[in-house]
Amino acid sequence: MPSPASYLLLNPSKPFSFRSRLSPPSPSPRLHARRLNVSCDAQPGSSGKAGGVGGRRGAIPAGASKAKKQIVFFDAAPPVSQPQPQQGGSAVEKAESEKPAKEGSGNAALALLRRATKRTLSVLSNLPLAISEMFAIAALMALGTVIDQGEAPSYYFDKFPEDNPVFGFITWRWILTPGFDHMFSSPVFLGLLALLAASLMACTYTTQLPMVKVARRWSFTHSGERIRKQEFADSLPRASIQDLGVILMGAGYEVFTKGPSLYAFKGLAGRYAPIGVHLAMLFIMAGATLSATGSFKGSVDVPQGLNFVIGDVMKPRGVLSVAPDVFNTEVHVNRFYMEYYDSGEVSQFYSDLSLFNLDGKEVMRKTIKVNDPLRSMLARDLQSIVLYDQDGKFVGVRRPSSKLPIEINGNEILIEDAIGSTGLDLKTDPGVPIVYAGFGALMLTTCISYLSHSQIWALQDGSTVVVGGKTNRAKLEFSEEMNRLLDKVPELIGANNENGVDSKSTAT
Repeated sequence: MPSPASYLLLNPSKPFSFRSRLSPPSPSPRLHARRLNVSCDAQPGSSGKAGGVGGRRGAIPAGASKAKKQIVFFDAAPPVSQPQPQQGGSAVEKAESEKPAKEGSGNAALALLRRATKRTLSVLSNLPLAISEMFAIAALMALGTVIDQGEAPSYYFDKFPEDNPVFGFITWRWILTPGFDHMFSSPVFLGLLALLAASLMACTYTTQLPMVKVARRWSFTHSGERIRKQEFADSLPRASIQDLGVILMGAGYEVFTKGPSLYAFKGLAGRYAPIGVHLAMLFIMAGATLSATGSFKGSVDVPQGLNFVIGDVMKPRGVLSVAPDVFNTEVHVNRFYMEYYDSGEVSQFYSDLSLFNLDGKEVMRKTIKVNDPLRSMLARDLQSIVLYDQDGKFVGVRRPSSKLPIEINGNEILIEDAIGSTGLDLKTDPGVPIVYAGFGALMLTTCISYLSHSQIWALQDGSTVVVGGKTNRAKLEFSEEMNRLLDKVPELIGANNENGVDSKSTAT
C-alpha cells in the first residue's frame, strides 16, 4: 500500500540527537496514524558530508544558536489545533476570531437548506404523486355530490345515526368531523388542492422550464455521424445547404446557418404549452378556493310590494369572505307574475325588481326571469290557491287567471289575481371570473400543446448534405414531411469536386 502524503510539523523547542526511530501509534483517539520522528542538530556553517541516516555532524560551537528543530512525518493529516482564547484581547481581535466560525456555520446552514429544497422539489414533482392527488380530489368531489351539503347538524344526526350506520360503519362523525358537510371548503379538500398546486409548480420549475431553455438554444453540429443518429436521417448528394434552408423557411421553419452547419426548428409554442396548462390549472384551483372561502350566499321570500336589504340575508361561506358595498343596497319587489301555457303549466316567472342606494335613490330597475323545470314545478304548486268554506271544510284549488269559478257557501267566486311572493337566491362569488379565465386558458393551451416541436440539423460535407431531425409528436407525419421537403431540394449540376459548394456563414 503506498504511503499517503506526509505532513511536516516544525517544533524548535525539543532538543534531541541525530537518530531515527519509528514511534508507536499516537494515543489520540481522533487520529490513528503512524508517525516518524526525526531529530537533528543543525550546525550552521558545517561543511561535512551527510553520512546517511545514522551519521553525525560536528558539535555545535559555543555561542551558536541553541534552537533545535524537530521534524515529524505523519501518514495522515494531524488534527488541527484550535487556538486558545487569550485573556484581555481586544474586541476587534475577538470579532475577527469569531467571524470564520460564523461564516462556516452560515455556509453549512445554507447548504443544508439547498439540499432540503432540492429534495422537496424532487418529491413534489413526482408524477405518480400528482396523479394520486388528482384522483383523491376527484373522489372527494364525487363524495360531495352524494352527501347533502350545508345542512344543519341535526340533519346528519338523523340520516347517519350511530346505532344504524350506513354501510355498517358510516355515521355522522365521519361527515361532521372532517367537515364533509361543506366538502368544497373543508380543510381536507383545500389541503389537497394546495398540495396539487405545489406539485404543479415544482414540476414546472424542475422539468418544464429547463426543457424550454434547451429547446430555445441554437445547437449547431459539425458531426455527420451525430446527425445520422437522429430519428430521421438522410443524405442529399450534389445538393446545397443554402437551398435546403430556403425550402425549410418556406415550410414554416426558423432557419439558422453557421459555416457548413444548419439548424432549423418550428413549433416552439408546443414546448411552452405545458407551462400554460399548469398555470391554467393553478388559476382554476385558486378561483375554486376563493369561491369556497370568500363567497356569500342567502335566500329570501319577499311578497310583492315589500323591500329587503341584501346584507340582511347574506351569510359568509368562508374565512376570506369580505362584505362588499353592494350589501347596503335595498331591493324592492315591484311585481311578481307568471306566464302559462295553454295546458295551465307555468312557462316563465318574472320578478320586477328595483335597487335603491342608502339615499333612497333608485339606481337600477330590471325584470329578471328563470326557466328551470324543477323551479317551475315548485313555483306552480306554490301559486295555487287553496279555498275553504266558513266551516273550514276544503272546497277546492284554483289558479289565478284560470277563469274557473268555484262556489263557496252559495257564492260563486272567480280568482282573477293574487299577490304572490318571489323567492330569490343571492350569491356573491369572487372566484367565478378567475375560474372562467382558468378554463379558457386551459382550453387554449391544451390545443397549443398538440403542436409538434420539430428540429432539423444539416451539414454540408463536400457536395453532399447530411440531414437529420426529430420531433416530440407525430413522428410518422414528421418523416413524411421531411421526405416531401427533401424531394424539393434541387440537384447541383457539375458539382463533382468535394469543395464545389461554398458555405457562407449566414443567419436567417
